[in-house]
Amino acid sequence: MMEVKATAKTLRIPPRKARLVLDLVRGKDVEEAKAILKYTSNFAADASLKVLNSAIANAVNNNGMDEENLYVKACYANEGIVLKRFMPRAKGSASAIHKRTSHITFVVSERD
Repeated sequence: MMEVKATAKTLRIPPRKARLVLDLVRGKDVEEAKAILKYTSNFAADASLKVLNSAIANAVNNNGMDEENLYVKACYANEGIVLKRFMPRAKGSASAIHKRTSHITFVVSERD
């Protein structure tokens, strides 16, 4: 079967929080996945919905797949770059603040 992929890179969402949302839609039909992401109140859900819509558009426009037969074959959030910041602390020291980013990927395919 043909798979179509879409990726959003360097999103300012920690991958651990993005994976919580992606676990909700893995293996679902695209219409059901879109509904779940639309009504999940989380910033990662908004970003994931955009990536899912991009993957669906890639499948329909570039590969001629039927949108009604598509499902989310895989979705995952890999760790991107980590922005390192420092906050002043007591006695002239500093502590690190890690602002994590993630790469969110959706893979859609047609059901048999």
